[in-house]
Amino acid sequence: QVQLVESGGGLVQAGGSLRLSCSASGRTFSTYFMGWFRQAPGKEREFVAAITSSGGSTDYADSAKGRFTISRDNAKNTVYLQMNSLKPEDTAVYYCAAKRYAWGSRPDVYNYWGQGTQVTVSS
Repeated sequence: QVQLVESGGGLVQAGGSLRLSCSASGRTFSTYFMGWFRQAPGKEREFVAAITSSGGSTDYADSAKGRFTISRDNAKNTVYLQMNSLKPEDTAVYYCAAKRYAWGSRPDVYNYWGQGTQVTVSS
């Protein structure tokens, strides 16, 4: 099992940048695919980005391509989401999640979740 804790959220102006971190307390972090999801009030949780267990490949939602970058440092048991050119529509609670074996973009196929961190982008 792996336990996840997100950090780095906050309030930024449109066009600004923010880097989210997700720290894993488990000992098998390097075996998991990792994903970032977000959920705005009244909406379903949606996929943002994912990265393979080794960090060799990444996948992004169309809304994130060109602006967001997912990365990981297995030596530090941490996954990151660098967010640039932020827009008010990016406002949401951001969650990191862990999944075994293969790619996934649906929230219900991820095994472990963090508590979330709030990102608010003002116009």
